[in-house]
Amino acid sequence: MTAVLEAPCQLTDQVTGLVSVAEPAVLGVPGQINLDYAATAPCARAASDAVNEILPWYASVHRGAGALSQRCTLAYERARQTVGDFVGAREDDYVIFTRNTTDALNLLAHVVPAGTLVVTFAGEHHANLLPWKECVRLPVPASPGEAVRSLDSALRELRRGTVSGEPATPLLVSVTAATNVTGELWPIRELALVARRYGARVAVDAAQLAPHHPVDLADLGADYLALSGHKLYAPFGAGVLVGRSDWLDAATPYLAGGGASAKVGDATHDVHWATGPARHEAGTPNLLGAVALAAVCDALEAADRAALADREQALLRRLRTGLAALDGVAELRIFGQDAPRVGIVSFAVAGRESAEIAAALARRDIGVRDGLFCAHPLARRLLGEAAQRAGWAYAPATALRASIGLGTTEADVDAFLTALAAIVATAPAATPTPLSACAA
Repeated sequence: MTAVLEAPCQLTDQVTGLVSVAEPAVLGVPGQINLDYAATAPCARAASDAVNEILPWYASVHRGAGALSQRCTLAYERARQTVGDFVGAREDDYVIFTRNTTDALNLLAHVVPAGTLVVTFAGEHHANLLPWKECVRLPVPASPGEAVRSLDSALRELRRGTVSGEPATPLLVSVTAATNVTGELWPIRELALVARRYGARVAVDAAQLAPHHPVDLADLGADYLALSGHKLYAPFGAGVLVGRSDWLDAATPYLAGGGASAKVGDATHDVHWATGPARHEAGTPNLLGAVALAAVCDALEAADRAALADREQALLRRLRTGLAALDGVAELRIFGQDAPRVGIVSFAVAGRESAEIAAALARRDIGVRDGLFCAHPLARRLLGEAAQRAGWAYAPATALRASIGLGTTEADVDAFLTALAAIVATAPAATPTPLSACAA
């Protein structure tokens, strides 16, 4: 099924070319301003419509001969094809449905060959730090060029340690495309070119890139790509790992169970595992999540993404300009003030706890994120640098993050800035109310 991504009411026909201004494309609660898209985006109408369409037919997938089961199996496999097309999957790539990006990267960590040397950066989200039990963790670079040089140096040293005459040790570089802390874009294509010179494979965490820009495995130079439906306006519990089949077919299943096996004998270890995506999708799959994710992929493919990106960048400039005008507010950044980025801004307020400010905003019906955004090493470093640039006596322990998306309007941004200015100008609350269950 092909769904059309309806633009929010405030958009014109020029934005997507296919607009119904009667209803917004992104569902939400009237009166609530959601500036937490980077954590979880609201549901796109394309996703909810697709789920409502399949629900009357809901039945088993890959497990029944009846008409309902056959229809659901077809819908699931069509969703796999649609998502693969959305990210430019190659003919021999597998598209494996997971729960989210974290699940996808843990799957990849499970299937890498024994002895693989993994290289990543300390600035990664925990989803791309913690799965790698043994890895070379490069320092957070100060510029895209430094990131490229740092990777080149690390891979050169790793290859230098290879014993002559022995098979080359597998190498994997796993990096984010856009950081969830500042929204800044990493130089993925340049990093991939360096990786290729040393025979390394490349995995890309595209969780924060896919909602804002087209993603294509070949264009990025990636062997593997992970993303989450819940950040892509399809919050029904599906994500994907897309990439080369050989490591996936050679590894034991990520989950053992029904569907992952081709034949099971009487003896304990008499198991012939399935090949293909089924090998790592044991158990009854998440049909609704897959269908919802595919519907949004279809909708975004039909939309004018360049126009949507231009609109987002205008909102982002408005947001950042407004924050810069507030006394005692410092924006976090990795590469610099003018580095390309998606619609994410993290900041700190001098002498104030982020939880207290987030709670005050919530009382005004404005939702943001506070904490360290599941990227503790990076966020702590950036808080220290921001405090130093601003001349503060000490760095706050946590930060605030405002993130925007398809449903965000100028009025939302202005209301947030007005509320924040009023909060910053008043004395802090006596007892902050933490909003985040984890400082992530």
